[in-house]
Amino acid sequence: MRLFIEEIFRLPYKILINKNYRYYLYLLIKYGSQKRYEQKTIKFRKYKITIADSRSFIAQYRDIFVEEDYKFLCNSPNPIIIDAGSNIGISILYFVENYKSSKIIGFEADNKIFEILKSNIEQNRINKVELINKAVWIHNEGVYFSSEGADGSAIVSDKNSSNVASIKLSSFLMTFSKIDLLKIDIEGAEIDVIKDCENSLLMVDNLFIEYHSFKDGQQSLSEILRVLEKNNFRYYIKEVNKRSAPFINKEKSSSEFMDVQLNIYGYKYK
Repeated sequence: MRLFIEEIFRLPYKILINKNYRYYLYLLIKYGSQKRYEQKTIKFRKYKITIADSRSFIAQYRDIFVEEDYKFLCNSPNPIIIDAGSNIGISILYFVENYKSSKIIGFEADNKIFEILKSNIEQNRINKVELINKAVWIHNEGVYFSSEGADGSAIVSDKNSSNVASIKLSSFLMTFSKIDLLKIDIEGAEIDVIKDCENSLLMVDNLFIEYHSFKDGQQSLSEILRVLEKNNFRYYIKEVNKRSAPFINKEKSSSEFMDVQLNIYGYKYK
């Protein structure tokens, strides 16, 4: 009976005690049915921000503020946070609110999204944030890039796509003696980047990686985990797109191109 009561009251209890979840429901009601990829300026919490796509914005708010995917324990007086894949800046707003004395460096490759990101940070007068309009990659020679218009833009091999500047993340990391959080959400480029960073992660205390498995490609989760293990990370893996009867629904996903999406949390015990 106790389990039954816990189950039926789980959602009402969450609504009652979690103000961020209540705000998430408000966003669903207000923006959930609006047309996709339609840019608009809205009032968000205490901020005025521009969003590129209502649905991706709502999902970001849920993951970042409700689920608190990027929350970490920090003993540094001035933590260093590197945000690879800042999109429109919802993650940066979370970091600013929760780690007030932090130095935040945000990378965003998509030129149009970067302009929204820059505007969101500047118009809300947020300091101690450095924004870099480059793709994090394995070299500094630029990459071909496909813009999706929201949060799904990615590095591609198609030479007919636009070319954007890149930065070799492994070399950039080596300029720091300590990094409190490295967040990597780069839509499929994470395999190459993490492999290239194999010898550049010792100074990183907390590491978030969004892993993507493409339906027509080799699955490479083990390569990421090998690098984490070599650098003394413990890790926790959370499924993003849950799938019932996975032996039957082998390719069912919210994405046309991906069959698996995972959040990987790497952390080190002191």
